[in-house]
Amino acid sequence: MRNPGILVISHGSREPYWVEQVDQAVAKLQLLEEMPVEVSFLETVKGRLIQNGIDRLESLGVTDILVIPLFVSSGSTHVDEISYALGVKAAPDKETDLEPFRIKARVYFGSPLDDGEDVARMVWDKVRPLSVDPAREVILLVGHGSVHNGFLQRWERGISSLARTVQDVSGIITDHALLNPERVHDKAAYWNQERGHNVIVAPLFLSSGYFTSHMIPKRLQGLDYRYSGDPLLPHPLLTSWMDRQIRELLQSMEKQAWTDNK
Repeated sequence: MRNPGILVISHGSREPYWVEQVDQAVAKLQLLEEMPVEVSFLETVKGRLIQNGIDRLESLGVTDILVIPLFVSSGSTHVDEISYALGVKAAPDKETDLEPFRIKARVYFGSPLDDGEDVARMVWDKVRPLSVDPAREVILLVGHGSVHNGFLQRWERGISSLARTVQDVSGIITDHALLNPERVHDKAAYWNQERGHNVIVAPLFLSSGYFTSHMIPKRLQGLDYRYSGDPLLPHPLLTSWMDRQIRELLQSMEKQAWTDNK
């Protein structure tokens, strides 16, 4: 008999507020009462690391773990190393110090946020109050990015696709830039100084922290722009996005169970 459980994995932070935002989003899941749920973090959150979450779920008799990688992009090296350490892939695409986890349950691995209408609406809801004259504005999505070949291309694919969807949702021209490699200053300067648009900066980060409060403003120093620093959380659509992923993973589990019993 299959006994599924949910493991939501995020990066983690020393800031309690960061962790609380993730916990609150997970606490509103529709399937919360139907199966056990653990929220785990890659690092820094003592007692709530990924192995802790696996151990707690398996102690409850969970046979199938539905993993939600709560990361912004498939270009994150963390998504790659976590999927490897969970046994989802035979080898990581980039060398990692993360050791394989002790795990007996079958693992079904979801996808990071990347793009899609839910994510686009989250972005638009966060920056909408900064919009005054849409015809003369541009939304600039700013993501972390990567210096690693392969991962950078995944970042670019996801954020460029998301920019198109944000533009469809908002009706405002939308572009994107990454912190790694640095493109933020040049993109903002182009739209403001060369094209005469008011630049609205939208940070593509899960929760508030060093990058949203310090790094992005530092890269934009000396430029004219609008910026609230609001990350994706809190937002009810993030919970909706997780609910949909869980249902898709449940379908995969049920299909696998049917195949195994044939």
